[in-house]
Amino acid sequence: MMHVGIAGAGLAGRLLAWRLLRRGARVSLFDAASRDDRGSAGPTAAAMLSPTAELAVADTRIHELGQRSLGLWRPWLAQLQQESGRSVYFRQEGTLVVAHAPDRNALRHYAGLLRAQLAQAQFDAMVQAVDGAHIAALEPLLAGRFDDGLFLPVEGQLANDQLYEALAAALDAALERSGGAWHEGCPIDLVRAGELLARDGTRHAFDLTVDCRGIGARGEIPGLHGVRGEVLTVHAPGVQLRRPVRLIHPRYALYVAPRPGGRFVVGATELDSEDGGAISLRSTLELGSALYSLHPEFGEARVLRLAAALRPALPDRQPLAGADAEGVWRINGLFRHGYLIAPAVVAQVEAGIACALGLAAPGDAADVDAAGLAA
Repeated sequence: MMHVGIAGAGLAGRLLAWRLLRRGARVSLFDAASRDDRGSAGPTAAAMLSPTAELAVADTRIHELGQRSLGLWRPWLAQLQQESGRSVYFRQEGTLVVAHAPDRNALRHYAGLLRAQLAQAQFDAMVQAVDGAHIAALEPLLAGRFDDGLFLPVEGQLANDQLYEALAAALDAALERSGGAWHEGCPIDLVRAGELLARDGTRHAFDLTVDCRGIGARGEIPGLHGVRGEVLTVHAPGVQLRRPVRLIHPRYALYVAPRPGGRFVVGATELDSEDGGAISLRSTLELGSALYSLHPEFGEARVLRLAAALRPALPDRQPLAGADAEGVWRINGLFRHGYLIAPAVVAQVEAGIACALGLAAPGDAADVDAAGLAA
């Protein structure tokens, strides 16, 4: 049985480990933190699956990866539920984009950014102009508050806390069966072809190694750096939203992602800073004020969490996936698009590793061409 060592148990590391175990590989997973740690980018993110909305700040390659990932999330989550016994909140009911009357020009500018990236037929299928009545039909909470907006019908979201728990449960069972292990609190300082060097000096040998350490790999990937993101999680059980809502503002685009149990994840900030400290007062005030402006009922919401995390990014804001010249496989630089593009990126690396090691097919979706992303 081929033995794969994966450094990093974040979103990409967990997904890849799960996929390779399903192909019959033996996997050992290493992470500097515990499986329940919430301080990294994966557990902090809003986990919106918004390929069209992100075209305002990304390019068509990210859009294509996001579209491909949307087609993978549903079957992958069904498989994960079967193996873990845990369900993961997943919805694909689109995204609603709105702006207050004084900010209509910002909304038009946002629509123009999307139009510039899409062919006319794509734009017509993926971006719908909506008036106040349509907004009220989509989200009754917002009736009478906005006169026009955009509806992006193909988009979705999931609950990342439930996903992390389901992946942990599925991995525990599969690792036990295969003879692999999950090494928590074991930081890896160096990844080489066939070898992981732990901070305590221990060397671990494998048939193949994968680096999924995010910003932990800064010393080995030129240009890799952290981009700070800050989010607010509130509990507002009397407030009902069916889908993510983006509130366009001249300075930022606030997003509000509903979660089970009356929870909402709110974010907007993106700071090119490697400060991983607590959320700033300014960001807290801006996020809270914008949320209240979306609807006053949020004024009674209870703050559950204020969090900041560093997203790993490369200068070109493109993901890194594949094997380098030394034979080390890497997934990194997913930036703010982690949940949006992770399945497509992981599936391509999975297919490449399966080809390299002669692993069996997973018995579900067909392999994705591993040449789609270059390291």
